[in-house]
Amino acid sequence: MTSKPIIAFAAAVATSVTAINAVYAETYQWKDSSGQTVISDTPPPSNAKSRRAIDARQPSVVSEKPTEKITEGAKSSEGPKTMAEKDMEFKKRQQENKEKADKLAKEQAAEAAQKDNCERAKQNLAALQKNQPMLTLDDTGQQKLMDTSQREQELEHARRIIAETCK
Repeated sequence: MTSKPIIAFAAAVATSVTAINAVYAETYQWKDSSGQTVISDTPPPSNAKSRRAIDARQPSVVSEKPTEKITEGAKSSEGPKTMAEKDMEFKKRQQENKEKADKLAKEQAAEAAQKDNCERAKQNLAALQKNQPMLTLDDTGQQKLMDTSQREQELEHARRIIAETCK
């Protein structure tokens, strides 16, 4: 006679497990495109009308017409996102990160080039201020000695470059 209490106990456990699962399972109700009411345990599609989650704890109703547009990054009340939506968001974040990295690299390269130009202009100015003979190339590519007016022009040019690049 000991098997009857064990069977009764097993039946009671199975019934309580089933009841607990039913309590925690979410059921959804919506109207499809043809106006038919659909009740399912899977979330409704985003184009479904009159969606609502049927839950013993606290039902939530989603209006048929959204009152405001969903902005970028805002969580939609239309249910979980599909893998395609998640993948698209991931790729968008990757692209934004790549663009930020490219912009940072360009800024760093421009800063390095400006620093290099500054140093060269300072060296050129120092060489011009020593008043030692300097050679320059004429229009035909021949070397010739730099005269005083050319030296003054080059000094002014070097000072202007320093003022612009050495900030």
